[in-house]
Amino acid sequence: QVQLVESGGGLVQPGGSLRLSCAASGSIFGIFGMGWYRQAPGKQRELVAGITSGGSTTHADSVKGRFTISRTNAKNMVYLQMNSLKPEDTAVYYCNAGWGTRGPGNFWGQGTQVTVSS
Repeated sequence: QVQLVESGGGLVQPGGSLRLSCAASGSIFGIFGMGWYRQAPGKQRELVAGITSGGSTTHADSVKGRFTISRTNAKNMVYLQMNSLKPEDTAVYYCNAGWGTRGPGNFWGQGTQVTVSS
């Protein structure tokens, strides 16, 4: 069992930056691929970025060059650095454990709200 707690969301102006953090419980964190997803009102949840247990990453086209996913296995943490934020990045962001080529894993955090507005 893995429990995930996100933090770092908030209100930011367009062009600003935020860093989301996801703290995971469980000593098996290091074997999981981890993903960040987001869901905007009225839209489906979508993958923002994923990182394998070995550190290989993938980012959605909409965030490439602006967002960066990373992880620190020794601390059971995964991060999403978000730069040059746009209003269309406004969403609830969710951390996922077990992400891989087949899609999201079974473990989700509670989500953290990111609002980009002037």
